[in-house]
Amino acid sequence: MKKSIVKKAYSAVQSPRKTSTSTTPKVITSVKSLKKQYLKSDNNMCKVTFRLPKDAAQDAEMVTIVGDFNNWSVTENEMKKLKNGDFTLTLELPCNREYKFRYLIDANRWENDWFADKYVPNAFGADDSVVII
Repeated sequence: MKKSIVKKAYSAVQSPRKTSTSTTPKVITSVKSLKKQYLKSDNNMCKVTFRLPKDAAQDAEMVTIVGDFNNWSVTENEMKKLKNGDFTLTLELPCNREYKFRYLIDANRWENDWFADKYVPNAFGADDSVVII
């Protein structure tokens, strides 16, 4: 009996179009948070749209993105809060690099990007998100 519940849950995750039942887990469908648009006019630049979903931001009033690209400034890149509760910001960044970053929520809580290209340990015992351009 236990095997069949696990098998059903696994099937629901693999095929999110299936109708949810009480024995299957809820599948979260959200917009992928990192969007990269390589600029044709400048082969060395990429517009990167960072998006922190409401599920990660919870009831945040303000979110800033902090990373290599802004010398880890906690005030330089404030994100815009959307009507649905997500936060977003687009930055133009030079290509052929990896950038470490994190989200600072209400100036007191750190969050990683759920869709980062990878994660690397930092000096504070946590991980930093990485976007590869």
